[in-house]
Amino acid sequence: MSNPYRIHAFVCTRGKTCPTQGSDAIWAELKRRVCERGLQDEIRVSKSGCVGQCGHGPMACVYPDNVWYGALELGDVDALLDHLVEGRVHEAKVYHPPAPGSNKQPVT
Repeated sequence: MSNPYRIHAFVCTRGKTCPTQGSDAIWAELKRRVCERGLQDEIRVSKSGCVGQCGHGPMACVYPDNVWYGALELGDVDALLDHLVEGRVHEAKVYHPPAPGSNKQPVT
């Protein structure tokens, strides 16, 4: 076994925009809901540093599925939880970057 968790979600809680868009609340609610279901030994929810997509967030990245979500709202936690528990990707919020690498938007 090379991964102690079946699935791992990283919620960007750093950078110039995600924290101002409510990423801490999304992280806290997702983590609370995972723990409430007793799934903390198979699903890991972590805060992450900036993922280099400022202006497209709040962002969350799910591994090993390699699915990135953008423009998240607190109301998307149910759909994120469905992805983590049942593998159903929340297509409406999947982030499709305009180019490889950093896609930070200018912050004014």
